[in-house]
Amino acid sequence: MKEINYSELKKGGFMRQVQKGYFSMRLRVVGGRLSAEQLKKIYEVANKYGRGYVHLTARQGVEIPFIKLEDIEAVKKELSEAGLEPGACGPRVRTITACQGSSICPNGIIDTTELANECDKRYYAQELPHKFKIGITGCGNNCLKAEENDLGIKGAVKPEWEKSSCTFCGLCQAVCPTKAIQIDEKNKEITIDRDKCTYCGRCVKSCPTNSWKGKPGYLLHFGGMFGNNIALGKQILPILFSKEDVHKVIQATLEFYKKYGKQGERFRNTIERVGWDIFKKELEKAIENKRGDFNE
Repeated sequence: MKEINYSELKKGGFMRQVQKGYFSMRLRVVGGRLSAEQLKKIYEVANKYGRGYVHLTARQGVEIPFIKLEDIEAVKKELSEAGLEPGACGPRVRTITACQGSSICPNGIIDTTELANECDKRYYAQELPHKFKIGITGCGNNCLKAEENDLGIKGAVKPEWEKSSCTFCGLCQAVCPTKAIQIDEKNKEITIDRDKCTYCGRCVKSCPTNSWKGKPGYLLHFGGMFGNNIALGKQILPILFSKEDVHKVIQATLEFYKKYGKQGERFRNTIERVGWDIFKKELEKAIENKRGDFNE
């Protein structure tokens, strides 16, 4: 009898169940988006090869339990008819998660779906010392919990105030969640404490006279980790306005992990061991590279 390579099966998205001979298959779902046709195919496969139900994971994934070993190739073939394939497991870049972003959500600042698809094409399933999760959230509401990911990306706005059209209604001050905005009605001035500002953009969106202008950008968080050990990701770079720079930073982050990470070591632990200052310098160096050196 041929020996079963459970490690390779897990790498390919088939995880061994408690029940002997059965596997729970994880699907590759980029940014949490599935078409109606794909959902129909998942339904058909779950009924034909599983036990008629699916499991929705915490990271927008879909798993079909109770797949028999002998049915794995047939399952993969039928799913491929709807453009579906198993998701990555093990020590590699996992499926990219994302909220609906600016294309759907009124609060969205960045196009999360577009960025998730780009990240999926560039980084998905890259081999690393341990699992690596990338999450993209469209605004400060942080639905995707950017800080919980190994690398979290959050839509942000850097606000700027124009006095000429301001009526000093006070709405910007009222909606600011960190009380970073202060209004001096006597001298007709508004100040913003940049140390308190979280770049949420609420002042920009709420201003009735467009006195607050904002340039959309990206805040990146590094080293988030949930599981047996919990740590929130840190924001060690200023807001980035170029998506090109975001991709430079992501690639530099993965290269840092490949270079310094020990097998089985989570990314956060690698940074802590090597040093946040060294990691930050690697990222800054990547951003400073000429744009012409970056392949889109």
